[in-house]
Amino acid sequence: MKRVPTALVTGANRGIGREIARQLALKGFRVFVGTRRREAGEAVLTEFHKAGLKAEVAELVVTDMASIARSAAWISSECNALDVLVNNAAILEDEGQEILKLTPQMLLTTLETNTLGPLRVTQAFWPLLAKAKPGRIINISSEAGSLSSMESYAPAYSVSKAAVNALTRQFAAAGRRDGIVVNSMCPGWVRTDMGGANAARSVSEGADTAIWLATEASTRLTGRFFSDREEISW
Repeated sequence: MKRVPTALVTGANRGIGREIARQLALKGFRVFVGTRRREAGEAVLTEFHKAGLKAEVAELVVTDMASIARSAAWISSECNALDVLVNNAAILEDEGQEILKLTPQMLLTTLETNTLGPLRVTQAFWPLLAKAKPGRIINISSEAGSLSSMESYAPAYSVSKAAVNALTRQFAAAGRRDGIVVNSMCPGWVRTDMGGANAARSVSEGADTAIWLATEASTRLTGRFFSDREEISW
């Protein structure tokens, strides 16, 4: 019997994360819906299960190593391998601020979730991803974190996403040894709680490149940064 592919999406109770989880489930994945609060994940599951989709809640706080370890142990007991990890959970709390007034605490808070979160989660799930051959990791980044085009927008958020891109390069190098491909992607300006109602793109459009990287993209593509399925500059 063919093994059902598995995926974990962090921050999957709303927005782009929820849409990525939904689309992966539509493609036949057993999806672990990563969420800070179980009740938020249960609301997503109700919708997914009504549509006949395979999904379960993984209560996972990316700033809490104990929470991540519990989730990794449970998912490891549920499946033999993890095919896809989508590091989506993130915060944006300094929109409209400028670097000259950015406080160290705001930067530290943002890095704790947006950069150290993916570091912790990826390290915890690496052994399970290595069993998938290939495991795929998609880091949800932003062109705000592109050094080639970065300007003054949300300095803490932008710096945190530049650091996520650096993590992508580091993990991609390690993944060549362990059969894991790792890429960053920018979803664009999307109509979510973070992006706001005036954003240009739907959540479906924002999720598209992540789904492509998780399912169709060549496994020769690793350590790269994508938008709309095209490679973009770091």
